[in-house]
Amino acid sequence: MEAMAEKRILVVEDEARIADVLERYLRAEGFVTERAATGKRALELWRVFRPDLILLDLMLPEIGGLEVARTIRAQSDVPILMVTAKAEEVDRLVGLELGADDYITKPFSPREVVARVRAVLRRVGGGARAARIYRVGAIAVDTGAFEARCGEEPVALSPTQLRLLAALAQAEGRALSRHELLDQLGEAYVDTRTVDAHIKNLRRRLGPCGAQIETVRGVGYRLRAVSP
Repeated sequence: MEAMAEKRILVVEDEARIADVLERYLRAEGFVTERAATGKRALELWRVFRPDLILLDLMLPEIGGLEVARTIRAQSDVPILMVTAKAEEVDRLVGLELGADDYITKPFSPREVVARVRAVLRRVGGGARAARIYRVGAIAVDTGAFEARCGEEPVALSPTQLRLLAALAQAEGRALSRHELLDQLGEAYVDTRTVDAHIKNLRRRLGPCGAQIETVRGVGYRLRAVSP
């Protein structure tokens, strides 16, 4: 509880009843919250409130949630937990490719939302894991400095993307299943298809070094020292 005290959560939700419940549960757990009911207001508050995590509904007036996520991710690595309807699978996958860290579907339990918020914040904080530097081919990952490089070029990654790359680098040459990667990320509540979305986005972010991430059919993914 103490590690999460005073963490700032921006709740972006246009349904007042749902937003009220989420804020009440989050504040009861020691979080500080602000609320936005539109995409435009969400971007305004993101700049002035400086949240530690954004709880982002995709269906928003004025500016949609995907565009909000795209704008924020282009300038910030703040964790984003998306809220979607079950029928919005395409939007969910697009959101993950944009750099969202996790998602939760409606209807949901407020207690589950709080648990997921805590899980993402713990994952981003790195917990008690020691900082490490991994080098595989042209890729370097420094978990302490929260940096990744392709050759001499720095690569901007979200917290989830960096942890995924670090897991692959630590297991250099060994194929990791999608379930193993979910375990590494702490995403116990999401399905394995989210790994594919994260990998697709990670390859794109890595540019020429993205070719080092290989798909192992029927298993998952591995990172090999293949020159870009």
